[in-house]
Amino acid sequence: MLLITCPVCRSPLEQHAQVWSCTNRHSFDVAREGYVNLLLAQQKNSPSPGDSAESLRARRAFLEAGHYAPLRKALHSLADELGALRILDLGCGEGYYTSALGPSESEVEVAGLDIAKPAIQLAAKRYRGIRWIVGSGASLPFADRSLDLVTNLFTQLHVSELRRVIEHGGHLVIVTPAPDHLWSLRAGLFETVQAHEPEKFLGELGDGFTLDRHLNIRNELDLGQQALRDLLAMTPYVWKARPERRARLEASPGLRTAAHFTVLVVRRC
Repeated sequence: MLLITCPVCRSPLEQHAQVWSCTNRHSFDVAREGYVNLLLAQQKNSPSPGDSAESLRARRAFLEAGHYAPLRKALHSLADELGALRILDLGCGEGYYTSALGPSESEVEVAGLDIAKPAIQLAAKRYRGIRWIVGSGASLPFADRSLDLVTNLFTQLHVSELRRVIEHGGHLVIVTPAPDHLWSLRAGLFETVQAHEPEKFLGELGDGFTLDRHLNIRNELDLGQQALRDLLAMTPYVWKARPERRARLEASPGLRTAAHFTVLVVRRC
């Protein structure tokens, strides 16, 4: 079973009705949507950390239109193939990919964790049967070696925590943009486009992990104006782009580009 721990003292948490509590009497209420907030005030880097509600709504609309469905399908197949029973989707956002990880079998337990409270609220409202947690990837509320699989999609790696919580023989699945991901979109936002470097994440992992396989997921996108606006609202690329370039793209009737993802399947030694 998933061994969720108190963010204050690291003791195991148990759920009693609508409260999670530990033996040291730290308690956390279950919200009406069904999630629990385990993010401590000192773990926040801003009053409202993580993605904004606007970005999350755009992300849900874009993903549920099926534009990144091949990646979701690949993650579902991987989770089944690896036979993981205790799964964490780290930086889960509004839950689109998390919901593909299980439970396909009754004994499979899945948790989704994100630092953005609006993301977890959206996820918990839509997807049942998953443990939804507001929390920090830098201090995961899980016991040592308690997870068989952690998925890390487009989010920061906190290597020491991943090394701590993943069971020996378990897996970490890293999804990151391939070198030419959304190339024509980025060409519209920036004067110079730099290729992504997905292999850099392997260097960050260091000892304790070994690469099992390297997959590429690619699909062509023919986006109408609304889908293009949703993509721009959800992507971090626009943070560094000039406002006039974003406005020009948003005003265009659409865009053809390619979604290209690198999936690194890494085993905990």
